[in-house]
Amino acid sequence: MKIKSRNYRVGLIVPSSNITMETEIPSLLRGREAILPERFTFHSSRMRMKSVTKEELERMDDDSLRCALELSDAAVDVQAYACLVAIMSRGKGYHRVAEERLYRVSLENGIPAPVISSAGALVESLHEIGAKKVSIICPYMKPLSRLVVNYIESEGIEVQDYLALEIPDNLKVGAQDPNAPTELWKKLDVTGIDAIVASACVQMPSLQSIEKIERASGLPTLSAAVATTRSILKALKLDPVAPGGGTLLTPSNS
Repeated sequence: MKIKSRNYRVGLIVPSSNITMETEIPSLLRGREAILPERFTFHSSRMRMKSVTKEELERMDDDSLRCALELSDAAVDVQAYACLVAIMSRGKGYHRVAEERLYRVSLENGIPAPVISSAGALVESLHEIGAKKVSIICPYMKPLSRLVVNYIESEGIEVQDYLALEIPDNLKVGAQDPNAPTELWKKLDVTGIDAIVASACVQMPSLQSIEKIERASGLPTLSAAVATTRSILKALKLDPVAPGGGTLLTPSNS
C-alpha cells in the first residue's frame, strides 16, 4: 500500500548575504524525500547583513520580527532562524529569547508556527548526542569566534579547541570550498573530545565534508546546518533522518 505523503512549508529567516542556508538545508531534506514520504517547500524572508560584525549582526537581528511576520502570512509549518553568531553574540541563552519573541509574532498574527534557531539547534543537538567536550571551526573574526565559544560553554559544553578563519565578508564566507573542512579539522586538538563541529555557521559550506570527517576522525561530526535540519524535523514531529547528514541525522539517533 502506498503511503500518503504530506507537504510541509519550511520558513527560513535568512541574512540577506546568506547563500548557503537555502542550499544545504534543502539538499538534506531533498535527500530525505528519496527515502520517506514527506515533501517540503522552502520560503524565505531576508534581513540585511553584509559584514559579520557585532553591530551589523545586532541591527539585522532587530529586523527578524518583520521576517517572522512575513513568513507567518505564508502559513509556514515551522520557522528557522539561521544566523548562529547573530544570536550568540547577543548574550548567553539568547536563543530562547529570540525563538519566543519570533513565535509570539506568528501567534499574534493568528497563524502560529514553532520557531527554531541554528544557535539553539547546535547546542541542543550536542546535548542530544551526549557531547560534553567539542572542538569547532568558525569562519568569524577571533572576537566573534570567542563569543561563540563562550556561548556554547555557557550551555554546559566544553570547547577544547576552536579554529577562527577570520573572514568578515559574509559573501566570502559562503564562497568557501565545502570540502575545506575535511582538512581544516586536522588543525584542531581533538584529544578526548566527543564531537567535531565542522562549521559553527550556517553560511559556511560544509555539508560535503560531514561524513568524510566522521570516517577520518572516528568522531560524530555536525554543523550548524545539519543541526538546524534536525531541529526543523523535530519541530514538525518527523523522524530526524536525512541521508548525508552524518551521525546526527541517522536513524540510530532519531
